[in-house]
Amino acid sequence: MSIKIENLNKRFGDFVAVDNINLTLPDGQLTALLGPSGSGKTTLLRMIAGLEQPDSGRISFYGEDATDLHVSHRGVGFVFQHYALFKHMTVFENVAYGLTVRPRRLRPDKAAIRKKVMSLLELVQLDWTADRYPSQLSGGQRQRIALARALAVEPKVLLLDEPFGALDAKVRAELRRWLRRLHDEIHVTSVFVTHDQEEALEVSDRVVVMNQGRVEQEGSPEEVYDHPANPFVYQFLGNVNLFHARVGQGAATIGGLRLPVPELKEVENETGLAYVRPHEIEVLAGPAPDALHAVLESLTVVGPTVRLELRADDAKGLIQAELPKTHFRTLGLLQGDDAWLRPLRSKVFLDQHSA
Repeated sequence: MSIKIENLNKRFGDFVAVDNINLTLPDGQLTALLGPSGSGKTTLLRMIAGLEQPDSGRISFYGEDATDLHVSHRGVGFVFQHYALFKHMTVFENVAYGLTVRPRRLRPDKAAIRKKVMSLLELVQLDWTADRYPSQLSGGQRQRIALARALAVEPKVLLLDEPFGALDAKVRAELRRWLRRLHDEIHVTSVFVTHDQEEALEVSDRVVVMNQGRVEQEGSPEEVYDHPANPFVYQFLGNVNLFHARVGQGAATIGGLRLPVPELKEVENETGLAYVRPHEIEVLAGPAPDALHAVLESLTVVGPTVRLELRADDAKGLIQAELPKTHFRTLGLLQGDDAWLRPLRSKVFLDQHSA
């Protein structure tokens, strides 16, 4: 294991930014720190980098205590949201910078630096920009150069703080696919901060979901999406519908619908909350004994998908459902029509507020 974080705490005045975090970040993997603004993810990243000092706790790199180690001795590469390239230097000079400022005894000769920089520029597919200046590049290109510069010093750990946050959606989507392919080539241990759920799920090997300075859940992207540990994770990772239910004898009852919840079989007649994702709701055009009645309020066609908003009893607000356009056409539903909803997959939590 490459990075171990033990009982880490950080406050800014009365604000608790990081609250007793314990984490192990695996060697060679790309870990996403995911959470809303103010969840502590960037503060945690900056403490790993050595840019912030924890109030208490310990950070180890490959078994060695790095808690009090200066940022220059940690062997980390850092990529910020806003490129942070030197405007007066060429692309080549920017990427070479970390090597040229090394102490003389550790500095490679000019030929070695040139070979290293050009190989990195080829790796990020921008070798043709070596003699250009940052102002002559697009935002996506500048960010790839920033990544090449971070990799030039051969970091033990690569840290990325919302690296694509300043880019438009199309460029961001292209870059995150590119980053995933690049990581598969170089396998440097990487930690990636983002508030974008799709980005975290698409790019990372491991996702750490944070909220109010604490870790809510960690696991593979598939684990945290398919098996959220609590309501916060469920609601943060994509759209979700919320139904009020009564829980008892291993089932949750929503109107005339019963959902099996064997994990809550000890519970007797308590209030529960059932979470169902829009694409995990079956929409029917006719009554069914195991489905909820609803009225179709609106529909939006997005490429091959139709997004429906329906009003149902025992639901909090409008219910969202997504289904393929071809399937929706076979239902023959129009705005204002009756429909019936059947959850294909759900997760039920006890309602802590009613306890």
